[in-house]
Amino acid sequence: MTATTHTRHDPAAATLLRFATAGSVDDGKSTLVGRLLHDSKSVLADQLEAVEAASRRRGQDVPDLALLTDGLRAEREQGITIDVAYRYFATPRRRFILADTPGHVQYTRNMVTGASTADLTVVLVDARNGVVEQTRRHAAVSALLRVPRLVLAVNKMDLVGYDEAVFAAVADEFTAYARRLGTADVVAIPLSALEGDNVVAPSAHTDWYSGPTLMEHLEGVEVAAGPPDAPARFPVQYVIRPQSGAHRDYRGYAGRLASGVLRPGDTVTVLPSGQRATVAGIDVLGTPASAARATQSVTVRLAEDVDVSRGDLIAAGAPPRLTRDVTATVCHLHERPLRTGDKVLLKHTTRTVRAVVREIAYRTDVDTLERRDAAGALDVNDLGRVVLRTAEPLALDDYADNRRTGAFLLIDPADGTTRSAGLVGETSAWGAP
Repeated sequence: MTATTHTRHDPAAATLLRFATAGSVDDGKSTLVGRLLHDSKSVLADQLEAVEAASRRRGQDVPDLALLTDGLRAEREQGITIDVAYRYFATPRRRFILADTPGHVQYTRNMVTGASTADLTVVLVDARNGVVEQTRRHAAVSALLRVPRLVLAVNKMDLVGYDEAVFAAVADEFTAYARRLGTADVVAIPLSALEGDNVVAPSAHTDWYSGPTLMEHLEGVEVAAGPPDAPARFPVQYVIRPQSGAHRDYRGYAGRLASGVLRPGDTVTVLPSGQRATVAGIDVLGTPASAARATQSVTVRLAEDVDVSRGDLIAAGAPPRLTRDVTATVCHLHERPLRTGDKVLLKHTTRTVRAVVREIAYRTDVDTLERRDAAGALDVNDLGRVVLRTAEPLALDDYADNRRTGAFLLIDPADGTTRSAGLVGETSAWGAP
């Protein structure tokens, strides 16, 4: 079995970790999330009382912790998760946003939604069943979305007598498959969500395991906003011009820094116009700041009087490419198929332009990682390679280089529904052309 490492952080640095849980139906995802919330003291008294009452109505003697995340009535009646259940909680060391994603194959699109912004994916495996089709599917989608870290949670170890050999066999098989996907950072943890073994507290039943509990790993794993040398990308969301009182001449551009670091004095390019300018100042909540870092919401002021509006991209460092031809991998999310010739709206950061589907090259079988003939259409939950032509130029990075400025949505211009989620250029080692 592959050895794993565990990185610890300064407890004072309560950073944010976004993570998703995935796995086959009945592998125990919701129970695991409920156990995490319960054992980390992140459940309010009235929430626990509601779960206890619901459990009694179902004839259960002990609280069903899965109900802490299975919020939809249909989920509670069937005991499954069919939507993405988001939960927010914190420990003294870190803040968390978790997404409990569905296990059924027909809800692959929901798994894509939950993992699209994740720093880490927890893939559950029932120790009795080992690595199955859905395990591979969820690992493949996670790799496609460039989620940087995977945790293999080998659940229900209590049902196999906490057998080390069973755990080792599952971990070895999964790690080998993850390497095929180009994912090298895999941490395997034996646990029982139902009994609480190695979820928050170490288990006396696995004295052969010396690694961290799941909570210890989640608290200590390193989280980066992006590559440390990533060029700065600032999509403009709103132009601020008070034109009153002391701020009569103020002109600022508000938005969220997608990547990199931006400082006063930096030379930037405004795209798609290509105008050059210098950053005169950066304001955070009305107070001047010495720098803006990725994911911060700030207001940028430029020294030159250039034309900047919502949807423009202020870029520093190596510029993104400006193009009207977009080649991407998409996950189709809508019941109505995406077909060659369809006219759509393409939303990239804060910019929305008209586009047409020029070609659907193939769809990818995420079970075998093979390409299949798409026959000119992608159905719901399909992953495929498409070529788009936009009415106006877009400033694009490859998704492999920048998960924020390399992603987009395709929207139905008639009713505004989201049809597909797209990843520009090459994606993962197996999804690349």
